[in-house]
Amino acid sequence: MKQPDLFDVIIIGGSYAGLSAAMALGRSLRNVLVIDSGKPCNEQTPHSQNFLTQDGKTPKEISTLAKSQVQEYETVQFYNGKAISAQKTDFGFEITAENGQNFNSKKLIVATGIIDEVPDIKGFKESWGISLIHCPYCHGYEYRGRKTAIIANGDKAFHISSLVKNLTEEVRILTRGKAQFTHEQLEKLKNNQIEIIETEISELKNENGYVKSLVFEDGNEIDFEAVYGAFPFRQHSEIPKDLGCEFTEMGHIKTDMFQKTNVSGLLVCGDNSAMMRSVSNAVMTGSVAGAMVNMELVADDF
Repeated sequence: MKQPDLFDVIIIGGSYAGLSAAMALGRSLRNVLVIDSGKPCNEQTPHSQNFLTQDGKTPKEISTLAKSQVQEYETVQFYNGKAISAQKTDFGFEITAENGQNFNSKKLIVATGIIDEVPDIKGFKESWGISLIHCPYCHGYEYRGRKTAIIANGDKAFHISSLVKNLTEEVRILTRGKAQFTHEQLEKLKNNQIEIIETEISELKNENGYVKSLVFEDGNEIDFEAVYGAFPFRQHSEIPKDLGCEFTEMGHIKTDMFQKTNVSGLLVCGDNSAMMRSVSNAVMTGSVAGAMVNMELVADDF
């Protein structure tokens, strides 16, 4: 079998984690192909916060600057398209794009992120990432002192409420059904004057994604200025699963401390493998993945 033209590394996903990995590899003179469909999960978010030197910039501003810097490394190439499948080969990995084009590499990094499964309730999708938010560290400061709802239940709701209570006194938990708290949790919520509402939500009224109020199925309507939501998610790409990666109970790809999966030569980084969803964490894990892939290539060749 003739060896195909091989990149040292293919990176699937060209947002913060993928670009960070590409920079580390470009600086090590590795021939890299970044395959990116151009649809990051935070494209609706107006501002990115809590990332040193870039605080308050739009996600697009940060990624555009990052890509322009990575493009300065001549050994890094970009392919605008979606990777739909991958398979192990004698030489490493073969990646197939949506248009049928194939690419081959010795190593593979997957930085494809996750997709949030936002409830199909009127106003939710329009507000997701704007005033319907997921993280107090990413968005909480901007909504400090505001009337705030937390759409979650059980341990998740309790955890978020403990963080949000530090930012505002006006907090309600909306469980959308029977509340599932321990006696101790209920006592702490009561002591912190956090009301629990079990009624299902029928609508999130908003203006251009900024919440004005929540309407409940019993007809009641309550004004809010911020809403935290703890929703399920799924992997943005099935490629890690198809290649045999192991997953955590929550649905993240399992890695060791160096972003390595159980599949030889395959590393992952960013939101697909981390509970901490932030630009800074994506950049950090991408940098680690890039460095570790380079070390694997060094070990193979030296």
